[in-house]
This record gives sequence, structure tokens and C-alpha cells, in this order.
Amino acid sequence: MITHGNEIKLFAGNSNLPLARTIAAKLNTGLGDVEVTKFSDGETSIHICETVRGRDLFIIQSTSTPVNDNLMELLIMIDAAKRASAGRITAVVPYFGYARQDRKARSRDPITAKLIADLITSAGADRVLTMDLHAAQIQGFFNIPVDDLLGGPTLYKYFADKIDEDTIVVSPDVGSVGRSRKVAERLGCPMAIIDKRRPRANVMEVMNIIGNVAGKKCLLVDDMIDTAGTICQGAQALKDAGATEIKACCTHAVLSGPAVERLAKSPIDELVMLDTIQLPPEKKLPKFKILTVADIFASAIENVYLDKPMSKIYD
Repeated sequence: MITHGNEIKLFAGNSNLPLARTIAAKLNTGLGDVEVTKFSDGETSIHICETVRGRDLFIIQSTSTPVNDNLMELLIMIDAAKRASAGRITAVVPYFGYARQDRKARSRDPITAKLIADLITSAGADRVLTMDLHAAQIQGFFNIPVDDLLGGPTLYKYFADKIDEDTIVVSPDVGSVGRSRKVAERLGCPMAIIDKRRPRANVMEVMNIIGNVAGKKCLLVDDMIDTAGTICQGAQALKDAGATEIKACCTHAVLSGPAVERLAKSPIDELVMLDTIQLPPEKKLPKFKILTVADIFASAIENVYLDKPMSKIYD
């Protein structure tokens, strides 16, 4: 808890105000006064209503849906703070959008994650705090310090007392094997992998399951659920293979397009997600469980403000 001085300022855009308010409360402070509106033609308008000269600023804004509006809010707020002579500006981005476009998958493709990194840096940010980047190499796209916080420990704590000898951790695809392995090691569980082939974007065909899941309680682990095609088809494959219970967890619940409908019809008994993205009421299902990351981000902000090491947070 920060209890000294008045040199820290926390501001937030419109993307996830409940999380921003909770982070501020845990730091024994409030959110700064800022007007975030739109002009009649749709352009974003930002006005910081209090002095920030020389202050240590933290701007909390996920680049979630509507992605481009929230991204522009972040960039313009950083620019406004820079031009108002803020001492240091940290962009706190719980969910970093465009992270899946981290390489050229085809000829003439952009590397949009690099472009977003350049935009945040050019706007005037001195540091970035984020969580569970979809691709770890995105940290190297920035020429400023980036702290990629881990959502896993929050999920470990939730599932720790729900694990028994029949539980198996399942990676929904090959790309999530490393993440799933860490969860399996922490929880002391065996692991299985769903091998799949994706013929085109957002279309997935399950091929086979590597590992024995018959008679097991399965925990699917992913960093992000977008249209929920991968996780739902993976859950169905597990059920068809004889799994008795299926739970899933993720850091970022994007839940776009048909995701909620798919999850409602899926054999997933419980989906545990973190609140890096604000989930609107109409997207909430009884099987959803939302855990907060406010404690982690509050600790990280405090350490940055006080120039303390971040290693304990990662540990």
C-alpha cells in the first residue's frame, strides 16, 4: 500500500474501469480526474483535469473490444500526459491487443504487434506493464522496459484445493504446451495434449489426444479464449474420449463472435477467467468464474513507483 507523498497518479480509460478502481483502492488512492469522450465525428477526446507535472503516472487501459477505440484512448492519454510534463509514464495494459500478429505468417502480412509497440513508445510511454502476452517475444518489440506479469499463480491458487489423483491438465493445442506444463507442474498433475489442425482462421479440426483422459477430470489451460472454437472442440474431444469432468481456465476472456453461445453449449462445466478484460453482463454465464488481477497489478505499480525489484511478483 502506498501511503507517502502525492507524486503518484493513476488514470484510466474506458476499457476496464472496475479493474482500474480496484487497483487504485488497493494502493490507497483514487483514479485521477480525466475526461474521456468523443467528438461528434467519432474522434477520441482526452482532457486531463488536474496537474500531472513531475508526477509518476500510471495509465490503466486494456486494448480490448472496441480495440481501436481503446487503443486510441491509451495513445492520446499518454500524449496528453507527456505534453503536460509528467515525470514518468507507465502504460498499464492488462490485455495487450494485436498480440497474435507477432510475425509474418504469410507473404505481405504486417507485424502489427511491433507497430503497436512503436505507437505506444512514440506516444511517450516510458514503461509498459502487461500480463501474459500471447507471444513472449513481443517484449523485444519495445525499446522501453516491459514487465509481462503472470496470471498463472492466481489460477493455481484457485484450483489448488480442487485437484485430486484423477485430475489431468490438458493443453488445447501445441502452442499452449509450455503454459500447460507449468500448470501441471505446479498442481502436481499429469498432462495431455490435444493435437489439432486448423485449415483456416477460426476453424479448427481436432485430430487426436496425446495422453489418456478416460475416466479423468480434465483442466484445459489457455492464455486467451477468443471465438472459443479451440477450447470447445477440445472439450468435446475430451468428453468423447471418456473424460468425466471438464474445466477450463484462461487469462484473457476475449469472447468475441459466437464464443458465449459455443461455451454455453459445450461440455465445459466451469470456465475460470481473469478480469484483464471487462466482461459485459450479457456475456456472463453461470459456469463462468472471474478472478481479479488487481492485487498483482497493484503490487507491480507499487514496485515500479518505489523502484523495487519485480522478481518477487514473478516468483
